[in-house]
Amino acid sequence: MREVVFRVVGEGRGQLEAQAETLPIRITAPNLEELQHEAREALIEHLGPAHCTYRVRVRRCSTQPESLIRPLQRQQVPRP
Repeated sequence: MREVVFRVVGEGRGQLEAQAETLPIRITAPNLEELQHEAREALIEHLGPAHCTYRVRVRRCSTQPESLIRPLQRQQVPRP
């Protein structure tokens, strides 16, 4: 089974926008659940009957660059 990944590229007030990584498809919806539905509908329009052989995934991009994300620091607990 093939896969089409939609990356969320814009988040506005009550509106999400996503772009397919490998296909020229851009979609919008008010929430993630609707975005998933819109992604499937757009795939049906774009591929026709072949849409059944594709899995749809919607992913949000991290808002922070990875270099700014730090691992949790554990503190030593003094033993009694």
